[in-house]
Amino acid sequence: MWYFTWILGLLLACSLGIINVLRLEAQETWDREHIPLDPLTQLMTKETMLGRLKEKVENSKRNGFPFSVLFISLKDFKTRHNDLPDYEMDAILRGAADCFKNDIRAGVDIAARIGEQDFLIALPGSPLKKAERLAGQIKNGISQQVKAPGLTVEASVGVAEYAARPVDDEFAATANEVDNLINAAVAKSA
Repeated sequence: MWYFTWILGLLLACSLGIINVLRLEAQETWDREHIPLDPLTQLMTKETMLGRLKEKVENSKRNGFPFSVLFISLKDFKTRHNDLPDYEMDAILRGAADCFKNDIRAGVDIAARIGEQDFLIALPGSPLKKAERLAGQIKNGISQQVKAPGLTVEASVGVAEYAARPVDDEFAATANEVDNLINAAVAKSA
């Protein structure tokens, strides 16, 4: 008789696990279809990225895992913008975005275009050393793969790591921590 109870419990546990997996897949599909994307690069927008970074800070506080961010800025972009036609500038931006789309982990890392020539990548679960290696890969990839007539495209990349610290006012601290994290990455890119 206890076998039936055990089998019933096992079936219930399996069905709950399957339901949870299906729920997560449905959420990911909805996210892909409904998250506003930058029309040129097909990356997240700045506003969406800031919201996701707040989630990553809260997750890091809960689970204790650090995460890193990369700030990528194309060098001399505004100067070049005056020299090249718009379609070539758009191709440079798309090419730069494609370079790091290939280097980041699909479904884990988050990339956004946060300015005319600026990008931000969040690397959940990645310590500073791993993020610095990826930053080097991306910087080299952009300089080698993104081409324009008579122009070498270069990027400056800044890396910052977030490590959870206990705080009293969670929301205000999260917003300030996200700003501080981005500012640290920007400062290191100069």
